[in-house]
Amino acid sequence: MENLLQQLRRYRAGAITGGLIGLLSGGPLGLLIGGTVGFLIQRSLSGKLQAYNPQQLFFRGTFSVMGKVAKADGRVTENEIAFAREVMTRMSLSEARRREAIEHFTEGKQDDFDIAAVLRPLAIVLRQRPTVKLMFVEIQLQAAMADGEISPAEQAVLQQVFSELRFTQQEMELLMSRMRAEDAFRRHSWESHQQPGYNEAGLLADAYGVIGVSPDASDADVKKAWRKLMSQHHPDKLIAKGLPEDMVQLAKEKTQEIQAAYDRIKAARGMR
Repeated sequence: MENLLQQLRRYRAGAITGGLIGLLSGGPLGLLIGGTVGFLIQRSLSGKLQAYNPQQLFFRGTFSVMGKVAKADGRVTENEIAFAREVMTRMSLSEARRREAIEHFTEGKQDDFDIAAVLRPLAIVLRQRPTVKLMFVEIQLQAAMADGEISPAEQAVLQQVFSELRFTQQEMELLMSRMRAEDAFRRHSWESHQQPGYNEAGLLADAYGVIGVSPDASDADVKKAWRKLMSQHHPDKLIAKGLPEDMVQLAKEKTQEIQAAYDRIKAARGMR
């Protein structure tokens, strides 16, 4: 990215210099030719810069890959469509931005959609942004779980996503386990609000899964895991690393879920 910016600055300076040289050597015609060449070079480089814009790559990738995951097992279910719409609503997208998200989702559903063509440039810009990369795959896992389970076909697409983004098999398995716990914690929390006292033991087990520790872990280890997760999902840090501002609400909700799970563990253990 920095190299492209430097090239753009050099070519802009070169275009101006070339135009002046053209003016001196070829008069008005030389100036016109030099300016035209400079414009074409600048436009070409601007296109490259846009192609590797982290925010735009993340936005397109989020919804196109989501569409691919949804269509993986042959048809897109109502729950999967509802999840995509819910994400757009939680992001408070403008009408134009929502249309763009829908276009990307539709793109991902096409049989000839090349997921690697979307993931490879995304992998490049996220190479030094592990927390943003984590946020991306968490959204895709939530999409896969929207209809209640991850089918073998969805699993295959997710495997490709993790592979292209350079996650190890162990990292993938740990993350999927944590995301399943988050999904269960979310559902059981809602049910407990409807029926106070409902499945308290199950909620506590889910909370440990959200934090990613065993119920046998020490208080210090629980706190360490919680702090790491909160740091990874801190909205301001994610925005600074290239997360689109559209996504900040999703990051806030994620930290709220992590905090809710930690609070439940603290209460059960009598931790301060």
